[in-house]
Amino acid sequence: MPAADATSAAGSDLIRLEQIHKIYDMGETQVHALRGVSLRVTDGEFVAVMGASGSGKSTLMNIIGCLDSQSSGEYFLDGTNVAKLGKDAVAAIRNRKLGFVFQGFNLIARTTALENVAMPTLYSRMTKQERAQRAMRAISMVGLDRQKDYFPSQMSGGQQQRVAIARALVNDPSILIADEPTGNLDSRTSVEIMDVLQGLNDKGLTVVMVTHESDIAQFAKRTILIRDGLVRKDEPVPDRLNARDVLRTFPIIAD
Repeated sequence: MPAADATSAAGSDLIRLEQIHKIYDMGETQVHALRGVSLRVTDGEFVAVMGASGSGKSTLMNIIGCLDSQSSGEYFLDGTNVAKLGKDAVAAIRNRKLGFVFQGFNLIARTTALENVAMPTLYSRMTKQERAQRAMRAISMVGLDRQKDYFPSQMSGGQQQRVAIARALVNDPSILIADEPTGNLDSRTSVEIMDVLQGLNDKGLTVVMVTHESDIAQFAKRTILIRDGLVRKDEPVPDRLNARDVLRTFPIIAD
């Protein structure tokens, strides 16, 4: 992998976007999804990206996640200019630096929670023992030690999402990207997932979360509002919610 451009590093920035444009060719027309987005995310932040359908937030997250490339502008991921990397190098930095959690849990039904968590390690050079140790550590981080041998069909939606979070953590990423992680969950379970994400962030993990729910964004430290392909608002969250405190307001339900 090419070395990071020495001029690209900027303190503790993990994500730095400079004048990012994204244009999709749709036959005879062009769709300008991003129109010059510049932003930075530093080590240890918890950022919520918000925006209506068609605002450009999904395109932005795909670029940040190295799932798509910009039409112009520069994207530095932990000091490395991603645009200068080949496809294999982009895949390598994505697998090493980023963990993904989606609205759909995307678990494999015929494998246990622990086996689902271990899946990303199958493409690494780890020994079988190290893969097992990493998977167990990740599943413990989300509080599912007792459910490690459960199949997805035996787990609640919240438990399945925690398995998905553990799977995203198993390769020790620098950044967790969560795309609508509470979209399929009820109110209490959504707060439980926010409690997991806040706990991980408190331990130093950088979290970038897409959500259309303003109440869920209140658990982040910072909100970025995307509209018409531009950053319209970027500010700290006032009166940030603490998930553990909010959970105390719900009736106690056995896990």
